[in-house]
Amino acid sequence: MNEIVTYQLDDGVALVTLKNGKVNVLGSAAFAALNEALDRAEVDKAVVMLAGQPGIFSAGYDLKEMQQGEQAIINLVRAGSAFTRRMLAFPLPIVGVCTGNCIAKGAFVMLSCDYRVGVEGPFKIGLNETQIGMIMHHVGIEIPRQRLTNTAFNRAVVNAEMFDPQGAKEAGFLDRVVAPDELFETARAEALRLKALNLDCFAATKLKSRRELLEKMDWAIEQDFKDKGQR
Repeated sequence: MNEIVTYQLDDGVALVTLKNGKVNVLGSAAFAALNEALDRAEVDKAVVMLAGQPGIFSAGYDLKEMQQGEQAIINLVRAGSAFTRRMLAFPLPIVGVCTGNCIAKGAFVMLSCDYRVGVEGPFKIGLNETQIGMIMHHVGIEIPRQRLTNTAFNRAVVNAEMFDPQGAKEAGFLDRVVAPDELFETARAEALRLKALNLDCFAATKLKSRRELLEKMDWAIEQDFKDKGQR
């Protein structure tokens, strides 16, 4: 597709790979490219495998872009929140392929996938907002509230605890952790399993089961820009 995001379709499974610098930052251009990839997957009626680079899924928002001023922050966070909201309502399955470190907005993207496969290794997964001096935004509370265990929710969202891959699985960031040489094979096997479902029923059930979350997301996206101190 472009130099930031690649799209490879094979037997009804679309491998979407983020390749945006050393730490795979999520900026406006990355979200535009990721949305384009989801558009294409909808046309292809493909199950999505969303992956990062070896050793890094994403370290989160592009801080250089956020340093461009108040409006740049607003635009980027709105784009990021809208993208994860789209993932949560996406009519086709999304399998997250956590290729390594997965922090802040990267972790929110992983939490928004329907199934998450992580890789063994010395990697960190979690939400570091309060560690780096940020008050967690409303969207950043509602997504982990739905996906993490009750105990891990406080540890991750409030305490900014980082987890290793196995700990991330126990917390709810990941569904499965495998050896590096099994990562893509395992993720693809799950994608093919999901592809065999009745995808109309999958889409309808996904929306029905997430109705309250999606309503909260819509509220949170707007509330985050009323509460200027909570970005």
